[in-house]
Amino acid sequence: MPGARIARGDRVALRTAEAEDVEFLQRGSANAELRYPLGSRLLNREQVEEVVLDDGEDQFLVCLDGDDAGPGTPADDAVERIGFVAVQDVDWKRPELVYWLVPEVHGEGYGREAVALVLDYVFRTYDAPAVEAGAYAFNDASRGLLESLGFEEEGRLRKRRFVDGEHVDSIVYGLLREEWHD
Repeated sequence: MPGARIARGDRVALRTAEAEDVEFLQRGSANAELRYPLGSRLLNREQVEEVVLDDGEDQFLVCLDGDDAGPGTPADDAVERIGFVAVQDVDWKRPELVYWLVPEVHGEGYGREAVALVLDYVFRTYDAPAVEAGAYAFNDASRGLLESLGFEEEGRLRKRRFVDGEHVDSIVYGLLREEWHD
C-alpha cells in the first residue's frame, strides 16, 4: 500500500513508494507500452525491490486518493496507483526526474500535475539550481509535458540507447530554479 502523502494537487497525490508497492512497480516495468518509451530494461521482483529501497532517490507513487484517504498510510482500497515519479541523484547539483503513468490514464493531465508537484517538492527541499529530465526523441508526449512546464531543451545524445529494435536519440531538458518560480 502507498505510504504517507507528501503532496496533493487538484487531482493527484504523491505518496511515498513502499515495499508493498513492488508488485505495482514491477507491472510498470514489464509493460511494453511503458518500458519502450522509457528505454527501461525488464526488471524482476528482486530488482524492483532494490530500486524501491534505493536511498539515493526520492520516490513517489502518483495516486488518485479516495475521500477516506488521509495523509498517513491509507487503506489499499482508498487510493488508486496510477504512476511513479523518482528524483535521482538528489545530492548532486542537478537532480534528474524519471516518471511514468499507466497507459489507461495517458492524455488526462495527471502527469503534468504530478511532475509539477515533484518540482515544487525538489525546489523546496533541496538547494538544487536546476532539475533535469530526459526523453527519447520519439516520445512526443513526454517532451510535450516537459516543455509545458517550462523545461528547455539543452542537448541531444545521438543514438544513445537501443530501444525496440533501433538506436534512438535522447533529448536532455533542464529547468532552472528561477524559471520555475517565475
